[in-house]
Amino acid sequence: MNLLNLPYFDPKISQKNGKRFIFDPIRRKHVTLTPEEWVRQHFVNYLITEKGYPKELLANEVTVSLNNQTKRCDTVVYDCDLKPVAIIEYKAPGVRITQDVFEQIAHYNISLHVDCLLVSNGLEHYGCRMDYDNATYAYLKEIPAYSELTG
Repeated sequence: MNLLNLPYFDPKISQKNGKRFIFDPIRRKHVTLTPEEWVRQHFVNYLITEKGYPKELLANEVTVSLNNQTKRCDTVVYDCDLKPVAIIEYKAPGVRITQDVFEQIAHYNISLHVDCLLVSNGLEHYGCRMDYDNATYAYLKEIPAYSELTG
């Protein structure tokens, strides 16, 4: 798998019937190892080990309903009251982060109404903070620590 612009960690990788799997500590199971999943597991590890995100307040593959359709957020971050505070969207390292990616995650946010949107392809990481009072958003200089989301 690709080297990423994230701290190294030693993921648990297994193989069965010629297919590779990676252990997801959030879902507590092995999942198919895709380039996007490789990014997710590295980014989640980064959030937990470097940015102070409690593992218990992260959820992967969260289903939301939008206009009678179900969509899945890659990762949702919750506060201690289990209110969603951030949505994270992952792309494979070869996929550029474009305005379309932010529009995708903003679409999910119609349902969750979080304050922070984060996107990563493992090489580039972007975030923005929502300002609902003024119907705008501001790009962040770096990925916020958990305390900045909930403080």
